[in-house]
Amino acid sequence: MPAGSPPAPPRRAPRPRWVSPLMRRLLLVNILPLALLLAALLYLDQYQNGLLENEVGALREQARVYAGALAQSAVRIDGKQASVMADVARPLLWRLTEPTPDAQARLYGPDGTVIADSALGLAGTGAGPREAFPRDGAGSPIRAAIDWLYDQVQALVPRPAPGPLDAGGGTGLAPNAKGEMRLSSAENSREMPPYIRRTAGNRLLVTVAEPVRRDKQTVGIILLTREARGVDRALFAIRTSILGLFALALVLTVLMSWYLSLTIARPILRLANAATDMREGEGRTGSVPRALLTRRDEIGALAVALADSAVALWHRMDATEHFAADVAHEIKNPLSSIRSAIETLRRMDDPARRGQLLGIMADDVTRLDRLISDVSEASRVDAELSRTVTEPVDLAAMLRTLLELHDATAGPRDPRLVLDLPADGLMVRGVQDRLVQVFRNLIGNAESFSPPEGKILVRAHIADGMAEIAVEDEGPGIPDGKLEQVFDRFYSERPREERFGQHSGLGLAISRQIVEALHGRITAENRRDETGAVKGARFVVRLPVG
Repeated sequence: MPAGSPPAPPRRAPRPRWVSPLMRRLLLVNILPLALLLAALLYLDQYQNGLLENEVGALREQARVYAGALAQSAVRIDGKQASVMADVARPLLWRLTEPTPDAQARLYGPDGTVIADSALGLAGTGAGPREAFPRDGAGSPIRAAIDWLYDQVQALVPRPAPGPLDAGGGTGLAPNAKGEMRLSSAENSREMPPYIRRTAGNRLLVTVAEPVRRDKQTVGIILLTREARGVDRALFAIRTSILGLFALALVLTVLMSWYLSLTIARPILRLANAATDMREGEGRTGSVPRALLTRRDEIGALAVALADSAVALWHRMDATEHFAADVAHEIKNPLSSIRSAIETLRRMDDPARRGQLLGIMADDVTRLDRLISDVSEASRVDAELSRTVTEPVDLAAMLRTLLELHDATAGPRDPRLVLDLPADGLMVRGVQDRLVQVFRNLIGNAESFSPPEGKILVRAHIADGMAEIAVEDEGPGIPDGKLEQVFDRFYSERPREERFGQHSGLGLAISRQIVEALHGRITAENRRDETGAVKGARFVVRLPVG
């Protein structure tokens, strides 16, 4: 960013919208399997082929009946030659197809000419032309719309090569009668295949061809065509059911996705906005909506964690501000003393008095150096513990090492250190270097208050799943109103014979800081005898068992 340019404004989470990005993803995830299921259900070729096979089989049986009736009644034999009697075949064919108005039969001669057509009227009988395929509502707008929708959806699905019974598009053409005659006259002739097509009005027509034989002579071909209304009705019914179920499932999917968006996406956005408010300092407390804190699911757990993090963050910031103020105050005192000594020194001619002032200045400099070192240590401990991973530590072995170090450096009149530890060790969760620092502070503090040749007792045991370690001395104890204050930063309650400025007042504060960072607790109390008189101080540390 160029120098002097204003800082970029903080990015804020977008406000909830009716269709959020997460809701779009939920819709996509929920609708995609539904669409695949719809495509699979709409892929009805096998079902349609089965219906068409039944339709072709029934129509072929009907055509064979017509061919047999015509062969027996409308074919004459002159010697060895058989021929069709047209004047007999026409009324017979018209009568045969009369019960089935949705069918049309045509009789072709050997040369391919039409001998009889059931759709034509009969001259001299009063029977006029008959509509071969009367409409029964198949072309209704509802069915047309559903068929169009079905075709549009099915066009998106990969289809295999059409089989012999697949309905083709277009109007279709009538089969070639001469070709059929040659096929039926050939030796070992096979059954002639059916012709299935759709008209321009989307009407499904099925045509079969059957030879008219008399005395093993093929005298004609009968083509029987019928509209497969049953197939269309069955397909229409199943398509309607599928589309209806899909529409219902789609509505439920959209409602469920919207519900998930309301219960997941929007709460997450509200948490993001709460986090932004915290970052901008607008929501010191209560930034997380209470409705989210009371939820009994993962969103509620996230809200509680965010609220707790905010409280811990503000607590840390407050502690940092107070610590900075305390440090400034503690540093200001020796600096003021040094400045006063320097100003007095300039006007002082007495060598003894000048030496006394120089001694005061040296003590203040030493105090400043110790204070800065302890402040640096406190800051380093805070930063280190925030990223250090705890591990099992044998506290008994560590305290025995401290005992050996104390015995090696103690003078003849120094207090004795006595341990009362479990024989099988004492494992806790912590950081070994920092635990050493805690107990060295506590033992050193007890040593400074203990009388000459006194006793410092360190005892440990397990209580309620926590390791409890007590450091006891035989000193004057702690004033009853100061049992909690002794852990404050820069608080110092030292023995009278100790020279002022030898301690910064951060030892016990750093010890509490370490113990609480390790999820433990440290307290102070007085030891009393049977009469209630104070006979020493006791510091108790509780740490999680490792």
